[in-house]
Amino acid sequence: MDKDKIKRLAAVGLTPEDIEVSPWDASEYLDSPEMIQGYLQESFATGDMDIIVMALGDVAKAIGMTEISRKSGLNRQNLYRALAPGGKPQFETIAKVSKAMGFPLTV
Repeated sequence: MDKDKIKRLAAVGLTPEDIEVSPWDASEYLDSPEMIQGYLQESFATGDMDIIVMALGDVAKAIGMTEISRKSGLNRQNLYRALAPGGKPQFETIAKVSKAMGFPLTV
């Protein structure tokens, strides 16, 4: 934490140790088809495969990995691995997962 932030905390009687931070989980906020579609559109628009894979993983978690596995015909454990941070899913996997989510890849 930089010195300016520490000074601002001190001005209100707090220290960095007083601040509790929870991990961010995007899947908790993906609660409608419109939210999911927007999230996927923005991730694909970046062109960054790490961001795309992360977003697909977040959406799969929000919908339910078991349901995505069933609809895509892909093994659930393999989906967890492919859609985990650092995962490198094949294009076929991305296409099947997107379709299972209700958002098939189109041109």
